[in-house]
Amino acid sequence: MPSPVRFIPPSAFELLMMVLSIVSLVAIILHQFGPFTADEKQLLLYLDTSICMILLSHFFYGLFQAPNKKRFLKVHWIDFISSIPAIDVLRYGRIFQVLRVLRMLRVANQVIRHLLKNSGSTMMASMLLVLVVVISGSAIAILMTEAGHPDSNIETAEDAIWWALVTISTVGYGDHYPVTTAGRIISSVVIFAGVSLFAGISGLVASAVLSPRADEQQKATDTNRQKGEQLSRQLGDLHTEVTSLREEIHQLKTLLAESRSKP
Repeated sequence: MPSPVRFIPPSAFELLMMVLSIVSLVAIILHQFGPFTADEKQLLLYLDTSICMILLSHFFYGLFQAPNKKRFLKVHWIDFISSIPAIDVLRYGRIFQVLRVLRMLRVANQVIRHLLKNSGSTMMASMLLVLVVVISGSAIAILMTEAGHPDSNIETAEDAIWWALVTISTVGYGDHYPVTTAGRIISSVVIFAGVSLFAGISGLVASAVLSPRADEQQKATDTNRQKGEQLSRQLGDLHTEVTSLREEIHQLKTLLAESRSKP
């Protein structure tokens, strides 16, 4: 009888890389075939290059953590090649990464249980995904809204990216700001998203820093409880032995008394 195939569900960060690969593919298609201006296409190219850096970082992290690096390279070599930002045609290789994760997603119930079990990493991956989407989407939206306005100071892709980073971090240098109503609405959404995201990320980081201490305290508590249970068992055994000795001593006294009473 053939042994069942062991299913290993994708982690939260593997799902994040899949979504980023899809976003990157869409950005490349829009860059090549979309009716955009030169600055808007440059912004899409910047977005794809940033995603390439994230994908490459994830690839090298997985390679460093893999116990069998040759097998990891054999399985994930297409991920490395498709993440090189300088060669456009290779970026379509990310379709294989998307298809591989989608194939694992066929057993959706196991994936959901796996993600819920690792809620910390799932939440962190979700926040990073939202952060990337908000920065890229707001930069594209603000450039399309503000570029061409006579009073606008956001005219290039670099201006839009810088505005998005400054706005979502709520730093607000004031060197680039929207002048249209639509641009100000976009800024408001980005500010609220930035406050929520960074508050959540700070909470997750604090939880990750404090969780080892909590684990150590829980481990110490479990150890003390086990020692207490062991001591209780030893005391119970000792009490049983003492009771048995008392009975034997009582029996000996009875035998001695009987032997003395005989003529």
